[in-house]
Amino acid sequence: MDARARLVTIDGPSGTGKGTLAEQLAERLGWHCLDSGALYRVLGLAAQRQGLALTDAAAVAHLAGALPVHFRAGRVWLAEDDVTEAIRTEQAGQAASRVAAHPPVRAALLDWQRARARPPGLVADGRDMGTVVFPQAPLKIFLDASAEVRADRRYKQLKGKGMDANLPDLVMEIAERDARDRSRPVAPLRAAEDAILIDSSAMSIEEVLDRVLEEVRRVFPELVS
Repeated sequence: MDARARLVTIDGPSGTGKGTLAEQLAERLGWHCLDSGALYRVLGLAAQRQGLALTDAAAVAHLAGALPVHFRAGRVWLAEDDVTEAIRTEQAGQAASRVAAHPPVRAALLDWQRARARPPGLVADGRDMGTVVFPQAPLKIFLDASAEVRADRRYKQLKGKGMDANLPDLVMEIAERDARDRSRPVAPLRAAEDAILIDSSAMSIEEVLDRVLEEVRRVFPELVS
């Protein structure tokens, strides 16, 4: 198979573990990894730092067109500022969801994302990787989990970092974000018609990875022994 067609997309709502899955799968395959969620988180952070209203689609899209974002050695950089930790807060996640709802913003970042598809292959995670950004991908995964399970995972993650967290509030925030992502007018969160659906509610990341590798072996039998 042409290396340019070596694409695996992993879509799903926030907190399903798709980012970790994408990183581990890309490492196992020796492919590149695209974290589109981080891209929108950086954009939201950059907009806030510049004092832009997240509801101002034109201004945020203009910023997106020249966003100085870089991914190096597992870290995320906004110009010369390492923002790896800054973009992983709940506030950054909410900002990302808001700026991602604007059609001009998504259009401004589309070419940047598509340019990441290069040999030997790409694992791309996000919310519209298999439906909009890479609809030609031969393997599409849609990873899901209940809002309660995702909130509990996030709660434990925040507590483990010594940060304050309220479980009921997290459940509500996740449900609200899901509704916003699924109802936005452009590139709404949904599974592609040919996506493999995986519910990770009762699965460990290792179990999810094994399940996805089964599909990789089926679609790319020459790549994984």
